[in-house]
Amino acid sequence: MLEEQYPEHTLYLAVPLSTYDSFFQLPFVQSTIQLHQLKLAIYLPEDEVIIQWKS
Repeated sequence: MLEEQYPEHTLYLAVPLSTYDSFFQLPFVQSTIQLHQLKLAIYLPEDEVIIQWKS
């Protein structure tokens, strides 16, 4: 498990912007993100660049 092997690192879920703007805006997804305190790295796949970090 990454969390056990590298406790000093913070794990982020990488999400394409189009997915974040659609699926990740659904209420049940937002609730799940908050419940599990997920951290997101939102990126543009075509440019291969992270545009937003959400903690």
